[in-house]
Parts: sequence; C-alpha cells; structure tokens
Amino acid sequence: MTIKKETLKKMSRQLLIDRGVTIKDIAELVYFLQEKYVQDLTLDMCVENVEAVLNKREVQNAILTGIQLDISAENHQVLEPLQEILETDEGLYGIDEILALSIVNIYGSIGFTNYGYIDKVKPGILETLNSHEGNQVHTFLDDIVGAIAAAAASRLAHSEPDRLNENQ
Repeated sequence: MTIKKETLKKMSRQLLIDRGVTIKDIAELVYFLQEKYVQDLTLDMCVENVEAVLNKREVQNAILTGIQLDISAENHQVLEPLQEILETDEGLYGIDEILALSIVNIYGSIGFTNYGYIDKVKPGILETLNSHEGNQVHTFLDDIVGAIAAAAASRLAHSEPDRLNENQ
C-alpha cells in the first residue's frame, strides 16, 4: 500500500498543530535566524519557506516518526531504559538530533550552523517545547521544529544571495 502524498502532508501538519506548534511559530524562528542577514525580511517570507520545507516527504516522515516516539513515551509504551531517556530528554541520547539532521541537510551546510545555534539558544516555541512542563514529551519535537526552521532559513538564504552579500 502506498501512502498518498496529500495524506502524509496533511497528517504531519496536523500532528504539529496537535502538539501546539503552528506554522507561524516556526516562521518566527526563521525570522530570528535571518533578520540580520536578509534586508526587508517579512514574516510572510519566512512562512513561505517553512511551507516549502514542510512539503518535503523526508520532513513529513521525520515529523511522523519523531512525534510518534514522543507520544509512545508519554503513554509509557517504550521499553526501559529508553522510556526514561525519552521522558527526561537525556542530554547524551542524541538520536533526537540525528533525526533532526535529516531535515537540516535538505538545503545545504548553512542549515547545520543555523540548527546548532537555534538548538543552543532555544528561542520562541523551542523554549516552550523544551520546558519539560506538563505530561507531554517533546524529546523529538523540539529538535524537529528547530530543524524545520533551520532548513527554511537555509532555503531563504539560498534564495536571497544578493541581499545576503550586501549585508556582510
């Protein structure tokens, strides 16, 4: 059975919304990453680039996989010691970042630096997702959202090379 493209797209976007993440939240992260480098940057430009990233099948698959693992951990359906690792977002686990890097890689190496930076400072929705408050587990989601923003920022940078060069 082949999953229809529209089903995958719709489900991955709905899962983000169900987990409290909007396109605007991710676009604000893109704005945060690129405001110093792209002259006349608007939130609409950031939304457009986020939408383009979310249309990629690799990204949709990463969203579905990561969120499913987070939900399974919330429901205590993961074998120990992995259950505790996911519940606590163990710092040395690293698999959550590996999944995120599959998204970052889509638009080139600038995505890696954007991702590393945004993962370290955790602005906006990333701070909320990483707070570990409440019953939800976001071990994978915070990294996926940061990776989507980093990839969108990279896409934006590649589409605006003349503007980038003027500002450096």
